[in-house]
This record gives sequence, C-alpha cells and structure tokens, in this order.
Amino acid sequence: MNIILPGGTIGILGGGQLGRMLAMEGRRMGYRIGVLDPVENCPAAQVADFCVQSELTNTERVMDFVSQVDVVTIETELVPWMLLADIETGQATRPSSSVLALIQDRLVQREFLQDHRFPQTPFASVKDHTTLTAAAQHVTFPAILKKRRSGYDGKGQIRATGVDHLNEVWRELKEVPCVLEAVAPFKMELSVVLARSLQGDIQLYPLAENAHRQNILHTTRVPARVADTIRLRAEELAVSLSEALDYCGVMAVELFLLEDDTLLINEIAPRPHNSGHFTFGACVTSQFEQHLRAICGLPLGDTSLMHPVVMVNLLGDLWRNGPPRWDRLLAHPQVRLHLYGKTHAAPGRKMGHFLLMADNPDQSYQQAEDLLQSMTDADSQEKDFLVKNPAKEPFQKLSRPLETPA
Repeated sequence: MNIILPGGTIGILGGGQLGRMLAMEGRRMGYRIGVLDPVENCPAAQVADFCVQSELTNTERVMDFVSQVDVVTIETELVPWMLLADIETGQATRPSSSVLALIQDRLVQREFLQDHRFPQTPFASVKDHTTLTAAAQHVTFPAILKKRRSGYDGKGQIRATGVDHLNEVWRELKEVPCVLEAVAPFKMELSVVLARSLQGDIQLYPLAENAHRQNILHTTRVPARVADTIRLRAEELAVSLSEALDYCGVMAVELFLLEDDTLLINEIAPRPHNSGHFTFGACVTSQFEQHLRAICGLPLGDTSLMHPVVMVNLLGDLWRNGPPRWDRLLAHPQVRLHLYGKTHAAPGRKMGHFLLMADNPDQSYQQAEDLLQSMTDADSQEKDFLVKNPAKEPFQKLSRPLETPA
C-alpha cells in the first residue's frame, strides 16, 4: 500500500464547493492540491495550488493533469466511470471506477442493493412502452419516475400519480431509460456519513436528520432525534454497504425512516456529502479531512461531535433582492459561515451554508430558521430602496467571487 504523506499532491476531478472544501483541508494538512474543472475560476480553483481548465472529455489534458498528482479523487459522481477506469491503469484512484459505474446508473444501483438484500422501496426498470406498462403494474402509486443517469437534487425525476400520468411523465423525460420507484411514506429523512480506509477501518459520523425543500437539502440537525436502536440499525446498514462496495473514502447513505420505524436506503453518494457539512466545524475531524486521510492511506480521524449543530444551506434565492444581511447572521456568536466563491447567484444554486452550534438542539434549530429569515427581511427604509431601485435581473451576477468574510 502506497501511503501519501503531507507534501504529496492530490488531484481532484471537479471544482465545485466539495472540491473547494477538500482543497482547503488538504492545504491545511500540507498537501499540494490540483483541480481539473472546465470553469477557470471555479470555487475549488480559488484555493488550490493549481488548476487545469478542461472538460473531462479532453482525455489528453485529463491524463496530463493526472500525471502531476499522487492520487486522484472526485467531488462529483458525474465523472464518467470509464474515464476513471482509464486513469486507474496508471494512477491510484479513490473511489474506484467500479463504485462509480454502479452509482451512475440508478437501475444498476437498485439491483445491487436488491442482490445484497438491502432494504429499499419497490422499483422497476423502464426502457420502452412495454416495460413502462409492466412497471406500472409492479409499483404502487404515487411513484417517482427517475432517469437512470445524471440526476441530482431532484433533477431528472418527476412524481407520477397514476398510470395515465405516468405516460405523460415519461414523455416529459424524453422517454429515456428510467427507474420507477414507489414513493416511500417516510416520517423522517436520515443520512449516515462514514469513512472507510484502505485497510478497511471504518469511522462513523453521528446520524444526521435532514429536511428538504424542492428536493434540495435545506437543513441538517445533529444528533438526529431517533432512538438508539434506529441509530444502530442505520449505522449497520451503512457499514455493510461500504464493505459490500469495498469502498475507500468518505461516503453517505441517505435513508428513509417509515412510520413503523423501518429503514429504507434511498441513495448512495460516493463522496463527501451536503448533509456532512456539519462536520466542518462541529466534529473533531471534518468529512473533508477524513476523505483525504482515507484516500492517502492514513489512519482515520476522530469523528466525535463537539456540539449539537444545525446546518442550513444558503441558496441563490437569498440574493433575489440584493445581498443577504450577513451582519444579522454573523451577529450570532455561535454561527460558522461558509461561502463557496461562486460568481453568480441563481434559484436553487448552493452558494454556501452556515452552522449554528448550541447546547439545546431544538432551540438552535428554531434560531437557525429565524436567522435565515432575518437575512432577507428588510426594514422599512430598505424596502423603500428596493421599490425605487428594482433589480434588472431577479438574481445577481456578483462583482467578485463570494467568499466567507474574514
């Protein structure tokens, strides 16, 4: 096993916010960080040692980038698995191309879970009109028709209320290969973020309780409000899944908790996860440092929670009428703000997040919601200004990349 110590170079395919936070933690640990992304001033490039601007389809530039690093990792599961397989022939790549191949095809992922007897919602493959009809007989409605590839944050999936509606939904999805999944009547959404090392050691982060809005993660609260028996079952599922995948690095397992306390696996993320952002400030070792420890062959760090915490995503919608009121947010002494350096705000775009740490989780959750609301509440003078100076566009193009205030 090749251990990569500080001073070595880590290559990240993808330059979004996950790549940015990986780069920040990597540089703090003494690693050189290279990023490959098609956008010149992507969030990760702003904090990396070097950036190669390239599409992933440019094999020559990708391979040149790979030749400059000691290990390759990803910040998005949309990296083509076949490209990763080519890279693996000459370079350490974690997670592996086989994991990515499974994750990138929703049907393959569902069949893998089925073959390994992991609990999940009923599903059926849809590839033509015949299988569409068969799927409607196998899966109860309401159901969700999801593209087999390239879906995230609710994209590429539409809810179907019945057989007739299902035909309309499939046409709306351009009749591409899909998976029809029964809607799980959950009472809570949970996620387990864990790390598995090259040696097979595993460290689990505290179970997270998640709430979504418009299919995008809105808040994460930790610890989750569940009984220890449920927490232990969730952890057992995640550990078993990581071992079945022979995984290396940080991964997340999203779960549905049903009314009868049954747990179902919803999705698998082969990378640091949005619901794990609470670790970057509230745990001894962040998920980003942990991922780097794992892929570099180092011992895993302590995952202990230092404070109960609430994480709130900051979407581009906050910029609808101008910059959010950062002064109001940062007036709270237990807030930790992360902004991602993105150059324009748009509806549903993840621009940053904040953590609120306090001893009373229920109280801090309401405080976090109040703080979020206060960032866009204008006083009468500000409202008058906005009426007199309406924005020409609903969302801003920022004059410079938006980063966390010093």
